[in-house]
Amino acid sequence: HLGFVWGPGDILVYETIYKASGGCPFVHEVRKDEDIYSPILRKLFNESHHIFVGLQRIREDLPSKNKKPQFVSISKNYRSVIRACMEELQQVAGIPSLSTLKGVISMMSHLSLWCEQNFNIFCTLFFVCDPLAGSLVLHLLDWVRLHKADVDEKAREVLASESPAEHQAYWDVPGETQTLTEFDVKWRHWREEVDHCLQDQSFASNRHLEDICKILVGDEDVLLEYKELLSTWYHFLVTRLLFSHPTVKPTELHYYAQSSMHMFLDTRSVPEPLDSILLAAFEFDIHQVIKDCSIALNNWWFVGHLTDLLDHCKLLQSHNLHFGSNLREFLLLEYASGLFTHHSLWQLAVDYFDHCPEFGRVYLELQIERVPLDTERKALKVIRICEQRQMTEQVRSICKIMAKKALRNNRLGSALSWSIRAKDAAFATLISERFLQDYCAKGTFSDLDLIDNLGPAMLLSDRLTFLGKYREFHRLYGEKRFSDAAKLLLSLMTAKIAPHSFWMTLLTDALPLLEQKEVIFSADQTHELMFCLEELTSGKSVPTPDKPMQVLGTHPLTLYLMAVSLSIS
Repeated sequence: HLGFVWGPGDILVYETIYKASGGCPFVHEVRKDEDIYSPILRKLFNESHHIFVGLQRIREDLPSKNKKPQFVSISKNYRSVIRACMEELQQVAGIPSLSTLKGVISMMSHLSLWCEQNFNIFCTLFFVCDPLAGSLVLHLLDWVRLHKADVDEKAREVLASESPAEHQAYWDVPGETQTLTEFDVKWRHWREEVDHCLQDQSFASNRHLEDICKILVGDEDVLLEYKELLSTWYHFLVTRLLFSHPTVKPTELHYYAQSSMHMFLDTRSVPEPLDSILLAAFEFDIHQVIKDCSIALNNWWFVGHLTDLLDHCKLLQSHNLHFGSNLREFLLLEYASGLFTHHSLWQLAVDYFDHCPEFGRVYLELQIERVPLDTERKALKVIRICEQRQMTEQVRSICKIMAKKALRNNRLGSALSWSIRAKDAAFATLISERFLQDYCAKGTFSDLDLIDNLGPAMLLSDRLTFLGKYREFHRLYGEKRFSDAAKLLLSLMTAKIAPHSFWMTLLTDALPLLEQKEVIFSADQTHELMFCLEELTSGKSVPTPDKPMQVLGTHPLTLYLMAVSLSIS
């Protein structure tokens, strides 16, 4: 008794169908990208959007050596916004009034920390490090220090003390300012001395001092004895490299990573998703990193932006997916599609679609019509986006929707304005009829400013033309330009511009002109009025001027017009 159907965007709607005897049915909504509804994560999406757009503006024709500093700067900007998001989530998690949301906030905070750790190590490995250089450990130390927040604080305490070397935390925070070559030479010489002292059992009398010396020379057995001081296997990896292989090269890293994970984890421990992702990163297997991250994370933000950055750096081996798009575009399209389900973030998605050359426009055309048009201001914003991209059909569709919505709310002026903008002749005709009906009922026109300024737009439909011209007749009459008003009134009927159902109103409008002291209608014009009246009352064709009396009836208005005609003659 459970069914489901796809809803708009990425919302999956599940309907629980009960048997007739068992209560009423319920409908449940399951959102795939629930993260976009978090106010804190929305800041992340907004700020990363600006970084993304800036990255797209880096010129392709620049030499690689000029672009690399910009790519490094972009990666640091991404890391900064992730870090800010993570810290804000941690602060919110500690607010007592939000205790009911503590589980959700804690999960988001954990994911943000996870994303920051990954982004940092990926940027370190893929953008910063020279594959042949031996300064990798220094970068790894920076990476670990970012996730052991107390290290910087301890270092400040040590340096601020009177005798830093005697401070109890001195050995917890070592620093390094020498060049790599200087360090390597000194370190090898120093290690030989420590090895010699250990072999001589110089520190045998003090077990703790002996353990310290063994740690400093990278004795793996001793390092594992103190592994509870290290939170993860990759912290153990960095410690192991620092003390035993401080000049390790990136190309050698995957070997030490694999062995460190196996040494550190219990044989019964099951590796977490982060473990396999880091191993893939240490092996420089970028596609595996992206694949594992896509599986582990609950939205496309991380993999979309990472892949885009890697693609710009020419580090992502380009290959087309089965439907024709490459990996970068596929991930950005998925991420942007998720944003389109949000009431305000959809605007960010437009830029992501713009920078997907293969399918971006198609996705945008499909998604833009699904944006809820709650207000005219929002509709105008959507139309502006479409007009900037020459999306004519979407503009017309949106204008039609807004015209129908305005008509339902009896806002005739707004409905007419939208239908003109949509160039919808049929709907403009319908609304013009409504204007005329309102005039017949109330004796006045609404939205005079709009009708008075129709201009060439009145040619969209015959009925709209009549509405504009009929309003012009009233304006001429109000300005006491009776002769011009009479000519226009008569032409509306004789040229068949006026709808037949409105002729009696026009003939009635002619009476005040006929009653003027001065002659407004000539004899011929008066005869034409009579012919129009006779056609209206008899349903026959308009009589010819040479046979008027053969078809004239006895309608009171006809007799009145005859009398006027005779008096003129």
